Amino acid sequence: MIRKTDTLADDELLIVRTFDAPAALMFAMWTKPAHFRRWMGPGGFDCPLAEMDVRVGGAYRGMIVSPETGESAFSGVYREVVPHTRLVFTFAWNNTGPSAHVETLITITFAEHDGRTVQTFHQTPFLSRERRDSHVGGWSGAFEKLAAYAQIAKEP
Repeated sequence: MIRKTDTLADDELLIVRTFDAPAALMFAMWTKPAHFRRWMGPGGFDCPLAEMDVRVGGAYRGMIVSPETGESAFSGVYREVVPHTRLVFTFAWNNTGPSAHVETLITITFAEHDGRTVQTFHQTPFLSRERRDSHVGGWSGAFEKLAAYAQIAKEP
């Protein structure tokens, strides 16, 4: 579900989604490369590279690949790490083009209720409303893959 509120600016993206998995697992999906590689990227994309130094000031880098668009590398630095609760990091595409090396800040919170987790994903600032809107489909598609993988990962 995507929510736009009166206080959300045109340069912000907010996606709130409930996953049928505990917060500890959802946090691990974002912080463990073996998990991250399994879901990162929208449908039709694979994530062959994910390296993470998950600590405040630690860096990460990754790459998603599709036959249609080729390789898209990204990287950033962790700003806040609160296990199972909150993750804040910078994000930048390392390609050429209009969004190359433009840094945004992603804040993700995880709130568990009865074994299910509400993930609140916030990304800002975007250079334009169009750039923001171009990320809605990508993140939504990735979160579809994340939901499916979370079901597999939580099985004993």
